[in-house]
Amino acid sequence: MSSERSAIILAAGLGTRMKSAKPKVLHEVLGRTLVGHVLRSVRAIRPARQIVVVGAAADQVRAHLAEVAPEADTVFQDKQLGTGHAVRIAMDANPDLQGTVVVAFGDAPLLRSSSIAELVEVHEKKGNAVTVLTAVVDDPTGLGRIVRDNEGNVLRNVEHRDADLTELAIREINSGTFACDADVLREQLDRLSTANDQGEYYLTDIIELAREAGHTVGAVVVDDPTETLGCNDRAQLAELRRILQGRINTDLMKSGVTMDDPATTWIDATVKVAPDVHLHPGVQLQGATAVDSGAEIGPDTTLTDTIVGAGAEVVRSHATQAHIGPGAHVGPFAHLRPASKLAERSKIGAFVETKNLEMGAGAKAAHLAYLGDVTVGADANIGCGVIVANYDGVKKHRTEIGEGAFVGCDSVLVAPVSVGDGAYIGAGSTIVKDVEPGDLAVARARQAALTDWVAKKRPGTVSDQAARRAKGEAGVSEA
Repeated sequence: MSSERSAIILAAGLGTRMKSAKPKVLHEVLGRTLVGHVLRSVRAIRPARQIVVVGAAADQVRAHLAEVAPEADTVFQDKQLGTGHAVRIAMDANPDLQGTVVVAFGDAPLLRSSSIAELVEVHEKKGNAVTVLTAVVDDPTGLGRIVRDNEGNVLRNVEHRDADLTELAIREINSGTFACDADVLREQLDRLSTANDQGEYYLTDIIELAREAGHTVGAVVVDDPTETLGCNDRAQLAELRRILQGRINTDLMKSGVTMDDPATTWIDATVKVAPDVHLHPGVQLQGATAVDSGAEIGPDTTLTDTIVGAGAEVVRSHATQAHIGPGAHVGPFAHLRPASKLAERSKIGAFVETKNLEMGAGAKAAHLAYLGDVTVGADANIGCGVIVANYDGVKKHRTEIGEGAFVGCDSVLVAPVSVGDGAYIGAGSTIVKDVEPGDLAVARARQAALTDWVAKKRPGTVSDQAARRAKGEAGVSEA
């Protein structure tokens, strides 16, 4: 028997019950599409080839696979005539497949890599022609039943709608995942018929056909029945997401991550969280986010494709494609947009928005600022209400703020402009020219006062009465 291994993923259906223009297998569950999860699981057996059967919205599926699994090949199923038909198309398109072929549904994201590996190990060790992954469930309604003889040998699979009363009482169900000898699979696919309630070619019929042909058939029962769950509608998609959430959170907590409220903590399967990280309620970590040891995230924080250094704090904030350095502090209510890079011990405070920012070590913008396309030197201080005006309506321009510089409150830096090391900007200034190191720049109109303007222009008003009282004028009411 050849030692080669391959995988066929069935992903041709549109999934009409999803009520979506997007094919079912492209709907996402915590960082990956349904088919993306399945492809990752089958990689546990290191398949020489991964073949995805596409059909409805094939161009969308192919485009997605080109991004997440460029090594996968696709074959097109024009008419959906059943799972057996789909596998036959894949085998016909790859006539040189040998060894073990794993077949799995593309909408089963909870299937563990370890279960696929165990299925193949048992299949090959026992020399089976066909081995099916099964589970024992409390409610098998609508699912194919695994029929065994008195010695426990697998005889056949029977679909729910084709089962008699005795078979309906069986609680062991077929997951739809198989390991097959490639030659036996080809042989039995040619023998499939449509003599069933749906008039389709059932892949599951190869169990009985292979046994009748004298081949050895076996089964591996998974400990966790949720691994076999597929997805047909949005409600089931939400349930899959909830189950995977529980798995991910439990694994992280066992690895040393603290979660105050796992029920409100949502972490993608693609995220990395180190031990001794503390996650508060309402945290969402998405995409390629990675959080280093000792960091504290939340509450109510969403990080997407963001790197968080050791000991950093991020409170009630959003960050996308940002880099938060060790010991840095972000929030509350900060928004870090793409390419925001915060060095160690830097601070982005309340209601500060950043984009394409390089924040030096120890630098801070504590509140109410916009920092876009700007480099801020180490230990610089950006005051409240500061705006970097980086966009002229056509192009973005960059601003440089030097080490140890101080930008006073309510100032506007009109890019491109440079503020030198140690320079000061007076509060309320609009800076349009470079400021040399160590200089003080003040760019605001000189204050002027028109004496008794209120008494002359607003006589009898509340303001006029208040001013007269303040001046101690006689006859002014205290009411």
